[in-house]
Amino acid sequence: MILGRKHDDVAMDVASPCVDVCRMDQVNELCTGCHRTLDEIVRWSNASDDEKRAILAAVAQRRGHPEPDAELNCKG
Repeated sequence: MILGRKHDDVAMDVASPCVDVCRMDQVNELCTGCHRTLDEIVRWSNASDDEKRAILAAVAQRRGHPEPDAELNCKG
């Protein structure tokens, strides 16, 4: 997971896992790009950093990676 940094080294928002491939798979109900559910996508903008990290952990598990930051192509 990539965190933005300000000049004073204060953590900013947790970066979104969106990769601009926004299509919902009708079978597993996940976005084919970021592997989030529709509910997770909708909640993202108002979620706390802890909630976002929980979503990223769920995405990593869906992708078969043990760590939330493993191979995520994060964008802001």
